Amino acid sequence: MGAAVGRLHRLEPSGRRMQWPTVTAVIPTLNEADNLRWLMPRLTAVDEIVIVDGESADGTVEVALAIRPDAKIIVEPPTGKGSAMRRGMAAATGDLIIMLDADGSMDPAEFDAFLALLCRGYDVVKGTRYACGGGSDDLTGLRSLGNRMLTRTANLLYGQRWSDLCYGFVAMRRSAVERLCLRSTGFEIETEMCVNAVRAGLRIAEVPSHETERRFGESNLNTFRDGWRVLRTMVRLRFQGPLAPAGEPAPEPLPVLSALD
Repeated sequence: MGAAVGRLHRLEPSGRRMQWPTVTAVIPTLNEADNLRWLMPRLTAVDEIVIVDGESADGTVEVALAIRPDAKIIVEPPTGKGSAMRRGMAAATGDLIIMLDADGSMDPAEFDAFLALLCRGYDVVKGTRYACGGGSDDLTGLRSLGNRMLTRTANLLYGQRWSDLCYGFVAMRRSAVERLCLRSTGFEIETEMCVNAVRAGLRIAEVPSHETERRFGESNLNTFRDGWRVLRTMVRLRFQGPLAPAGEPAPEPLPVLSALD
């Protein structure tokens, strides 16, 4: 954790020491031991790692702890990505939370771009593979077409201008988690985060991200089954109204920098 501690403080010209917000990485896993050997050593810029493991049989937990003994491990039956992410967010203690897949397709070197926007006042920041500077080595033509159609539908339903709805590289303020009222159990949780952020009146932004291919193993994503769940989620939530009482202003963002005496 030496690298993380060094990141937390800097000296202002006035001589005051400033404290940066703490960051938790939440990672759902299911038989990702080989991928964690690549990912875990690269998580030096976070203060806390929460791994929610679906009872892996390949030594995933052991590999994670061998590389990062300070990681917080939660083991539960594999009920879906959404369930694991919700459990991980509930266990996080950092001021900011960043969620990423365990397969090595999302680069921790991109964390700063997400966290910088949170520090500028946004509540939720999501990655996009379609903006300038983003891209994907993994999207098939069929999945890309489906994602674009679902994104366009979500934009029409919610009056937004998103470019990439179905991508799980997301960061948020921990104070936003409760307001999102997440309930999804599967891959559709990525869509639920976006649409509930709108329903709750939260500030949401996109940042370019480049997705590489999964480094080892095979994805659990099912294009047609999970695409249907995404569509059903966005339509159902559209007609449930706002999450915050009508007319009630959104709470002020928590301060992200504080002076230390």
